Amino acid sequence: MKTPLVLAISAAAFTFSSITQADDPKQGGTVNTIIQPEPPGLVLGMIQNAPTRTVSGNIYEGLLRYTTDLEPVPQLAESWEVSDDGRTYTFHLREGVTWHDGEPFTADDVVFSADVFHRELNPSARAVLLHVESIEATDDHTVVFTLTEPFGPFLISFEAGTFTMVPAHLYEGTDFRNNEHNDHPIGTGPFKFANWDRGTVIELVKNDDYYEEGLPYLDGVNWHIIPDGGSRAVAFENGTIDVLPSGTVENFDIPRLSAMDNVCMTEEGHEYFSPFAMLWMNNREGPTADKRFRQAVMYAMDREFAKDVLWNGLGNVPLSAFGSNARFQHDGLAPYDHNPDRARELLEEMEYDGEEITILPLPYGETWTRWAEAVQQNLREVGINVRTQATDVGGWNQRLGDWDYDLAFTYLFQYGDPALGISRTYLSDNIAKGSPWNNVQGYENERVDELFNAAATAFPDEEREALYHEVQEILHEDVPVGWLMELGFPTLYRCDVQDLVTSGVGVNDGFKDAWLDR
Repeated sequence: MKTPLVLAISAAAFTFSSITQADDPKQGGTVNTIIQPEPPGLVLGMIQNAPTRTVSGNIYEGLLRYTTDLEPVPQLAESWEVSDDGRTYTFHLREGVTWHDGEPFTADDVVFSADVFHRELNPSARAVLLHVESIEATDDHTVVFTLTEPFGPFLISFEAGTFTMVPAHLYEGTDFRNNEHNDHPIGTGPFKFANWDRGTVIELVKNDDYYEEGLPYLDGVNWHIIPDGGSRAVAFENGTIDVLPSGTVENFDIPRLSAMDNVCMTEEGHEYFSPFAMLWMNNREGPTADKRFRQAVMYAMDREFAKDVLWNGLGNVPLSAFGSNARFQHDGLAPYDHNPDRARELLEEMEYDGEEITILPLPYGETWTRWAEAVQQNLREVGINVRTQATDVGGWNQRLGDWDYDLAFTYLFQYGDPALGISRTYLSDNIAKGSPWNNVQGYENERVDELFNAAATAFPDEEREALYHEVQEILHEDVPVGWLMELGFPTLYRCDVQDLVTSGVGVNDGFKDAWLDR
């Protein structure tokens, strides 16, 4: 027996509360926004970084979309069922959907995208596909995924940036990375790629054949590339730019910009990603290999100061490895409050001898530099011999990928479920040189591995929760990394840009609902 989870598009779409409008949406107009830094490419799935996701989430689509409460709602799939044993997912695709070149979107595209394209190119999707036994198109508009065992976060895996649908008729049998269509991406989304003037602007135009009646309202979206943060702020101030996606201006500029007339700000739209700032701590050698030192670092840092002063009160200080937006958070853990005396006690207990350690700031702007300086001061106050070492993005990637560091700032996405975003940081089989996004700290704990692996496939959720609570207790004691903040990433925009954020990924797919009240 199967349980239908979504029966109608209209019922599910009602959950997007922010779509409710006081006035009827107006057609027309072009929104000017910022993308920073310039993306290396626009083919989602092939490229996973944040700038690509931000632009191309309006070109490409996934089977599902997610509300700000992370509830799945229809996108390319109009309904679906899950078998009682949690192993079979049947998706019913919308009819009448076409690619931007006019070819029909069918179940064969889904099978190719998931079973071929993403298995080869996309580490995030590949981690989910490890749990998939088969993918079958039973007709042109029905796809059946059969899992090897229940996988709790499977239904939250179909966001466009993770499981992008790509056109089989253009990519099948080709060298994906050198395909001629990579320079002119073809999706099913509300906007088509029009032009990319490198270093200046990426232009998207309305998809007149979009399958959702009346959408999009806008004629186009222009993504301007302005390397200097101060210049981006000025462009918003003088009206050249309508929307500032999160991270496109320095954090200390936000209070001034948000106080301007006709400027609105929202922290919604990052629920799916839940950006989580951490301090990598090298578990392999030196003082940071001792968990007492790592605990001392946690007690020494004044994270509330960072939130209130450096991040203007935006975001939250987490209890441990699971942020407040993460499923199965254990709220019974004792917080690592700012306690310099306890930090000194731990350093004395381990007989720390003053060996110098270094901090690598995240090279993403002045706010991160100031944060590293604040932590440096906190650590020096408890007797830790520490200095910062600034790098550019390439140098930071190289140092982290080579494990050549003591402490380093970073932030990672949590992706709505611990099995998708959190576990990768702590699983020992995810230790590999060359990437700054895996178990960079070199943490190895057999019980933690067992718990994460068991929780990923446990069924039902009550069993998953018990396993994740135990793993949080162990991590809270071991402190493999420093848990800094659940980042508040505000989006600033002209108040006459209506319904900009209507999902859990914000502007990454939000322009299809946006309209201009001008």
